[in-house]
Amino acid sequence: MNSRNTDVLILGGGVIGLVSALRLLQAGRSVTILERKTVGAGSSHGNCGTITPSHAPPLAAPGVIQLALKWMTQGDAPLYVRPRADWRLLGWLMRFAGRANASDYLAGMHAKALLLNRSRALLEQLVRDEGLDCEFETGGTMYVFRDPRALERANPLLEPLRAEGVEARIVDGAEARRLEPALNDSIVGGHYYGNDAHLRPERYVEELARRVRELGGVILEGEEISGFERDGGRVSGVVTTAGGRHSGRDVLMALGAWSPLIGRQLGLDLPIQPGKGYSITTLNPKSWPRLPLVLKERSVCVTGWPSGYRLGSTMEFSGYDSSLNRRRLDALRRAATEYLREPWGEQTVEEWYGWRPMTYDDLPLIGRAPRWDNLWLATGHGMLGVTLSAVTGELVGELLTGAAPSIDPKLVDPARFN
Repeated sequence: MNSRNTDVLILGGGVIGLVSALRLLQAGRSVTILERKTVGAGSSHGNCGTITPSHAPPLAAPGVIQLALKWMTQGDAPLYVRPRADWRLLGWLMRFAGRANASDYLAGMHAKALLLNRSRALLEQLVRDEGLDCEFETGGTMYVFRDPRALERANPLLEPLRAEGVEARIVDGAEARRLEPALNDSIVGGHYYGNDAHLRPERYVEELARRVRELGGVILEGEEISGFERDGGRVSGVVTTAGGRHSGRDVLMALGAWSPLIGRQLGLDLPIQPGKGYSITTLNPKSWPRLPLVLKERSVCVTGWPSGYRLGSTMEFSGYDSSLNRRRLDALRRAATEYLREPWGEQTVEEWYGWRPMTYDDLPLIGRAPRWDNLWLATGHGMLGVTLSAVTGELVGELLTGAAPSIDPKLVDPARFN
């Protein structure tokens, strides 16, 4: 068995693992990343690449439970829970439902806004300083509505967002079409978030991997974890199916939606459920949106880059079901037809699904793992892994090197669930 030792052994080669590796390398640590497929092959690959302080409101909003129950019989609904006997999911859903109240909603928004606003600034600086060629663009995002009643109900939500430092304003239908001419005449108005940004997530991951390697980091692909070696309260070794044994003074678990499955091998009960999302990538239509959009009544995200065009989103709790649900893909196309002059490009490049690591309080787990002296967690980022990547990397670097943290680590401490 081949053996390799390093300062920090990172499990997972997605966006969180890569940014964490980059920051640790810059702090003078040696780093090895183990990735079971290829870098960025999970939810880092097919998402819409939006950088969104506007996503500060938690998913567990007042009224969401009633809406979810209404959607239970609709397989193509924006939020779908597949009925089945799954006690872990039931417990997660009960805790999620317990947070769907005004007090927890506002407290969660405050915590998320602190993380998102800082990460937005750090990410732009990261792209610039490291020369990451990932089609990064500023200019905001816009949430657009076709139903005037839905827009009216949503308008009061902007005030608490503004109080958290999120740039937000209401636009009417004419201004929405002026900001984004790709919208059709059915749009009655929307919310424009001027400080949001976007990038091409596949390119972001590729560029992060390039910089990690340039700084001396080792990325080993095709290394699936098969077991752990233990020495008292320490993880002394990680064994992979490729026949390797790897160890590190510190071990960082950045496995996204796979974290709870791997964590159980170490006696960890992580409060994470896999939330399945879908996307369709095509060549650009002739009139493709330059401004990322959320088609609000359908909860569909639209992002265009010079290199391509993507429809994405939906949230499906169906465990680790690996089928490509045609009804949910069709729902993305239907939504685009309702809101856009040219809904998609002529040639489909990819139809994709992936699992996001969802916590019931909608905040990630970043910090030392319970029970283990040298095991750290950086997971549970939900739909915001790209947006929160920069602040996660910063905090991981600070915690593992003993530097003073730039944000209060208690906000995301895994011990908060104990």
